[in-house]
Amino acid sequence: MSTYVAARIAVEAISAAACFILVRFMIKPYRLTGESRYLGLPLGFIFLGLSYALATAIFSITTSFNPDFEWLALLIKTFAFVFLAVTYYFSNRLTKNVITWDITLGLLTVALFTLLISLIIDPQSAMQAYFASQLYVRIFNVLCLTFIAILTLRSHVKQPDPTTIWIPFGFILLGVSQYSLIFWYINNSLAAFTGSLAIRLMALAIFLFVAYQTFYRAGKGGSGDEDSSER
Repeated sequence: MSTYVAARIAVEAISAAACFILVRFMIKPYRLTGESRYLGLPLGFIFLGLSYALATAIFSITTSFNPDFEWLALLIKTFAFVFLAVTYYFSNRLTKNVITWDITLGLLTVALFTLLISLIIDPQSAMQAYFASQLYVRIFNVLCLTFIAILTLRSHVKQPDPTTIWIPFGFILLGVSQYSLIFWYINNSLAAFTGSLAIRLMALAIFLFVAYQTFYRAGKGGSGDEDSSER
């Protein structure tokens, strides 16, 4: 196994572990309240963690390019960003749009599993779609992350907090990571690809810090609350 493959496996595995740890933090508000509005963030990071876990498995089993699995990982990652974008969009509107949120969450879930089933039934079409659309999907991912960063920054401005200021910064880093992958796709730049992995780890580290601070303070009876995780 080459040093590059070993390093890639390590980065993907660490990324997956970080996402699943975040899910353990973020699922707490839903367990306490039972409200569906708290499902968006954990679902988003579950899908994001699954995409990284799948990438880990791909590079652990084979070093050859497998478009079927690559397309699957990219699809799951994109849906993760969509879940997160929709969650943050509805986070300050749920008082009047609880039903709309439930319907949107259900439709996104159905759409994801429909595409996954289509991928399994017709992998050849999935391979063709991967080569044709991966650049546009990555651009879409950048737009989703930019949208989230704007929403979280706006929320922080309305309710300033020393911890939540890191949330938009984390999503900005994730957006830069995806943006770097566009350069890698166009120019086959190893520096852009390596940089995207490093920036991704920085973003996930920020999210872990914010989640720990938020829920640790809440558990100790401090100023943290369920809604602070969605700012």
